[in-house]
Amino acid sequence: MMIQLPYGKAICYSGYRMGQSPHLNKYPSYQEIKEDLLLLADDWDYIRLYDPSCHAKTVLQVIKDLKLPLKVMLGVDLLGEISNPDCSWGGEYSDVEIQNNIKTNEHNIDVAIFLANQFPDIIVAVSAGNEAVPEWNENLVSPERVLELVRKLKNNVSQMVTYCDNCAYWHTILTDVAAEVDLISVHSYPAWAGYSINEALNVTIEDYTRVKTLYPNKQVLITEAGWPTKSGGKGIKAEYVSEEIQERYFNELHDWSKKNQVPVFFFEAFDEPWKGGKNPEEPEKNWGVFKEDRTPKKVLK
Repeated sequence: MMIQLPYGKAICYSGYRMGQSPHLNKYPSYQEIKEDLLLLADDWDYIRLYDPSCHAKTVLQVIKDLKLPLKVMLGVDLLGEISNPDCSWGGEYSDVEIQNNIKTNEHNIDVAIFLANQFPDIIVAVSAGNEAVPEWNENLVSPERVLELVRKLKNNVSQMVTYCDNCAYWHTILTDVAAEVDLISVHSYPAWAGYSINEALNVTIEDYTRVKTLYPNKQVLITEAGWPTKSGGKGIKAEYVSEEIQERYFNELHDWSKKNQVPVFFFEAFDEPWKGGKNPEEPEKNWGVFKEDRTPKKVLK
């Protein structure tokens, strides 16, 4: 019998505010996370967390304390275990740095296992990584290593185990991983691929369908799909983004996901000012359905 994550409305959640960042080890407070989760709990059933850091621990504790009806997919943000000189923004590591990254990844997998066992009624799935194998990644990890981590999770947690990546890699270097995971988690970003809103929904449906066709006996879900509301023109055309366009993509994708009972984690709950460079209109900073000050964008009004 196929293992299934029941359908529900889902969103990716990273609660870092202005001046906070996982890179700086500056995390949202209990009260800030409580404010966020109270905003999300009325509209979503699932949230996705990217690492088992202090941020995730606080999120899980708030959900438990307030008895919020939110279930969690917990992830591990892997550091580079292979040098990647082809990455234009970093990715070259010394042998010592690689060994330290491997130790950190092992530690974080162990923490994810601990949290999954500590919060079994809240955490419903655990991911062995996020976009770790693409050739553009500054934190590159081999598919064989991802498979090893998937197996470690499966041997130590009762929850469903997955790995999250762009649809293209499930057709090529992730086939062995696909055979091992309980859930196949797909990312789809029509905006990054250069498509306009008029083409967007069909692109995402095609991304999903191609993977589902390849693995008919596995549940395939979408763990990232979204639309930014600003762009400085780098990577995504400025005329392709706005709050109105985000609203259209969100509504069209939600209608499709509900009709077809495919869980879709919309990216992202809140704008993330800590990402990218200094330009506040970079796409990386502006995927939220809420602004950084927690006021809703048009999609939620």
